[in-house]
Amino acid sequence: MTPLIIITLVLLWQCVLVGYTFSLAGNAADEAVRAGTASEGQAACEEAGLRHLPSAWEGGASVECGASGGYVTADVHLEVPVLFPGAIGFPFTVDGHAGAVQEED
Repeated sequence: MTPLIIITLVLLWQCVLVGYTFSLAGNAADEAVRAGTASEGQAACEEAGLRHLPSAWEGGASVECGASGGYVTADVHLEVPVLFPGAIGFPFTVDGHAGAVQEED
C-alpha cells in the first residue's frame, strides 16, 4: 500500500507544479504587457516578464513582446519542471499570452 500512496503523492505534486507554471506564465505575460504599454521599447517588456518569475523558472523561460497598431502583446513560454523547480523540465512548454492597448503620452 505504501508504494501506491507515494506514487499518488508524487503525481499530485507534479500536477501542482503544472498548475503553478500556468499561473506564473499568465502573470509574467500580464506584467510584461503592463511594462510594454507604459514605456517605449520591447526590452522593457521582456525584462519585466522575466523579472516576475521565480529564479527556478527563469532558466527555461522566454518572453516575446510585440507592438502593432497601438496594441502590445506578450508571449511567455516556460518549461514545466519535473518534481523539483530548477531541475530538469518536461519537453513541452506552458504558454502565457497577454495584450493591451498602448498608452498615449
